[in-house]
Amino acid sequence: MAGNVKEKTEELVIPILEELSLELVDVEFKKEGKSWFLRVYIDGENGVDLDDCTRVSEQLSEALDQSDPIEQAYYLEVSSPGAERPLKKEKDYYKSIGKHVNVTTYAPIDGEKTFEGKLLNYDGETLTVELKVKTRTKEVTIPLEKVAKARLAVVF
Repeated sequence: MAGNVKEKTEELVIPILEELSLELVDVEFKKEGKSWFLRVYIDGENGVDLDDCTRVSEQLSEALDQSDPIEQAYYLEVSSPGAERPLKKEKDYYKSIGKHVNVTTYAPIDGEKTFEGKLLNYDGETLTVELKVKTRTKEVTIPLEKVAKARLAVVF
């Protein structure tokens, strides 16, 4: 059921976002406690502000009311993905080359499952990440099919 809600929400929100020159980062539909939440994460070339989120929320809420794809009561939340935005789509990886990322894999690579460093390259099948190991740097190549999660990482 959550998969269908996610797909239907994407179908409804993408035209709204395109009209506002914004992009869809992710959609989540999950139960927390007794309540269901439909979360839509959006971004833009220069980020998004509260007005952007409000506009998208109002238009999406109207579209959801008309098509009525969700049977139970739920809360709709539209927000920015934040500084540590997830990398989900191919264009996310390309846009993140040169930035600091955190990548978690399903299976160990060189004995590790978590990698944090600078994304040097993405070729459609693998990520190349430069890691700092004490005083040295090391490059690791991560096959995309082994990536469980990837996100931008804030460096302090």
